[in-house]
Amino acid sequence: MTTKAAAAKPVRKQTSEIFADARSFSSFSVNDLQKAKEFYGQKLGLDVKETEEGLELSADHNTVFIYPKPNHTPASFTVLNFPVENIEAAIDELNSLGIKLEHYDLPDMKTNERGIARGPKGPTIAWFKDPAGNILSVIEQR
Repeated sequence: MTTKAAAAKPVRKQTSEIFADARSFSSFSVNDLQKAKEFYGQKLGLDVKETEEGLELSADHNTVFIYPKPNHTPASFTVLNFPVENIEAAIDELNSLGIKLEHYDLPDMKTNERGIARGPKGPTIAWFKDPAGNILSVIEQR
């Protein structure tokens, strides 16, 4: 490569400065916005704001956007985690609301009879689903 060609090549930045101060949020889809509003707002007690495009959930300083999607397919992974101090109490609360816990018996992920995974490497966690089938969790803070 000649010196002239090297000089014409733009210098690539190594680090972006745009995202460090950006207020980010996550989002996921549901097939029924009204059911999602009732579930997240009335059952889980989150602050839910309806917008033209969907729902804004607010919990502490976090915002999650939920949007309707006619051909929605539930996520096969956890889309939203709720840190709790006492997972047993959180599960009792979910059960009292009629929310069933997921149970797994996989080689790397097993839950007990209550739906809690307590692994030596991972957190103490339990999973449940929203009305659209998206996977959520309560995760005990250590």
